[in-house]
Amino acid sequence: MRTALATAAAIRAGETTALAETDAAIARIETGDTEINAVVVRDFDRARAAARALDEARPDDRPFFGVPMTVKESFDIAGLPTSWGFAEHADHVATADAVAVQRLKAAGAVILGKTNIPVGLADLQSNNPNYGRTRNPHDPNRVSGGSSGGAAAAVAAGYVPIELGSDIGGSIRVPAAFCGVWGHKSSFTAIAPDGHYFPRTDNARIAMSVIGPLAADRDDLAAELDVLADIPLPKPAPRKHGDWRILLLPEHPVAKAQASIKQAIHGVGDAFENAGARVDRGSDLLPDLAQQYGHYMHMLNVAMTRGAQQEGRPLPTLADWFGLLDAQARNARAWQRLFADYDAVIAPAWGTTAFPHDDTPITERRLDVDGEDTQFGLQLAWPGLATFPMLPATSVPIGTDADGLPIGVQVIADTNRDFTAIAVARAAHDLVMR
Repeated sequence: MRTALATAAAIRAGETTALAETDAAIARIETGDTEINAVVVRDFDRARAAARALDEARPDDRPFFGVPMTVKESFDIAGLPTSWGFAEHADHVATADAVAVQRLKAAGAVILGKTNIPVGLADLQSNNPNYGRTRNPHDPNRVSGGSSGGAAAAVAAGYVPIELGSDIGGSIRVPAAFCGVWGHKSSFTAIAPDGHYFPRTDNARIAMSVIGPLAADRDDLAAELDVLADIPLPKPAPRKHGDWRILLLPEHPVAKAQASIKQAIHGVGDAFENAGARVDRGSDLLPDLAQQYGHYMHMLNVAMTRGAQQEGRPLPTLADWFGLLDAQARNARAWQRLFADYDAVIAPAWGTTAFPHDDTPITERRLDVDGEDTQFGLQLAWPGLATFPMLPATSVPIGTDADGLPIGVQVIADTNRDFTAIAVARAAHDLVMR
């Protein structure tokens, strides 16, 4: 399968057509997706019609002209269901495209359908009563991640070169890491979320929640971010690998990480150092990470439940919410001070590689980390590093573990320095995967 940018270039050059590329992608899905179950809403007839319309027009310089892709089920596409995995919303059909979908179509993309998610986008695996379970293309006994698990699996399986996801608790970064593809959690103000609503609502966006691209290729990832962005995100000047200032963060006071992931991060640091980069393995500028985790989990819980009463928890008050906003502002300022000294922080996206399917409720679930039984929810400390201060973070594949499962890490950068995160991730990948 060509990259998205190469596919568009080949169509422009007359080497192939939008319809041929669409038919090829459909064939890949129909042949390979029975076991993986990534593409759960299929819109192949309309995709072929859209591809024919592009072929009948003169090919132009739109970046994704004729490129077939899928998008996460939680994004509205007119005429297709948006259920977020809830059985009671299985019959909900969107009447308009999400803004991000509009932008991708305007860039020439052909939408084949939608990919799987967990119920309410509230798990790090993708399984729900409407569409069933998505499996990891590298090992069907393992999860593909969540909540953009179907998106990452569709890219990893080679069905499509690019995808569209969302992230509040690692929902782009973790599936990308588990499936060995690229993913980018955008800065909070970078991309319009309109049309990514809870079914049958048009509510305000969920606090801390963002949308962003997934891709098999880093150039495609950057090009998709360009298409999606609301604002002109600054791009760093070209640099040599040795010109970056990197802080490694392989340890967390709350969450454990398996040895192979920590070793991979140190390996990236060694490679940057050998190239001449400044690499630190600790900094007094870091905020209190245990405190950050506590505030993040409180805000995440209130945001996902919209402040509803929960068993065993006090009802959150308006004073609680303003206190969280104050804590978030102080935390963001601490990270901003850190990024005056560093270009990027490299940390695990999650403390393990893809784990076995586990339908235990997430509040009761346990996770094996190198033979140690740990509380699953503590792992949210890793994605929370970037989510709570609303920073951009790129998930980049940098190796495999002893079981052959992909190891991905996140590269975190300063607010709106999304392309810096991608650039450092690109350098990391080049240094350790060549």
